[in-house]
Amino acid sequence: RHRSKLREFVKHEAEKNKSPWKTIGPAKVAVPSPNDFLQKRSKEPKLAPKKKEQDGKRLLPLLPPRTYHPVIHIKKNFINKNAVAVITGEPKKPRHFCVDTRQGDKYLLEPSGLFPKYIKKKNYGVVPKYVTRRNEEMKREEEEYQARVLEQLKKKAMKTLSEEERTNILKALKKKWEEINRAYQGLPILTDTRYKRMHKEELELQLTQLEHDIAALEKHKTIYIADV
Repeated sequence: RHRSKLREFVKHEAEKNKSPWKTIGPAKVAVPSPNDFLQKRSKEPKLAPKKKEQDGKRLLPLLPPRTYHPVIHIKKNFINKNAVAVITGEPKKPRHFCVDTRQGDKYLLEPSGLFPKYIKKKNYGVVPKYVTRRNEEMKREEEEYQARVLEQLKKKAMKTLSEEERTNILKALKKKWEEINRAYQGLPILTDTRYKRMHKEELELQLTQLEHDIAALEKHKTIYIADV
């Protein structure tokens, strides 16, 4: 049977890439010595030793220098201070109470809602600034919208028919009506065929439409033409 020429080369490459302990492998670190066992508090951080001297000089002097003056705390007289505060301060305003029983049960009048403190404010009954500002913005937006609508209406405004054009159209309609009326008068009295009936009905419709248009032009002096 057929044997490839490269069979031996492939087997050699496959065996060359194989090696024992390739996945796990032996330990590549040094085995710790039994004498280096974990001792108590060995992993706690250690502070650096205190240095008593640095470059032949002491870090802190043992005694304060001659020029040192200690801070003297002045003792305050709180009794005199409180007395001055009471004398110079504003007197307390009397609190309003409400008594609602004969036994003398009373409660504060201000938080009860019976004391008119809100109507005595300076800004009581004054429209807030945000309301005024919002009303102005709404008014300005309404004016801008009305201006845009008027501009659009001016662009789409209908044209007015002049008096000369109206007179000319009216004359043309009357002339057309006379022609169709002359043709209608010339029809035979007996309409015994379908064509005669259809022709008569068509002329009647044309005369009716022309009479309606003539009456509209004569009735209205100002006529607007829409752009369709």
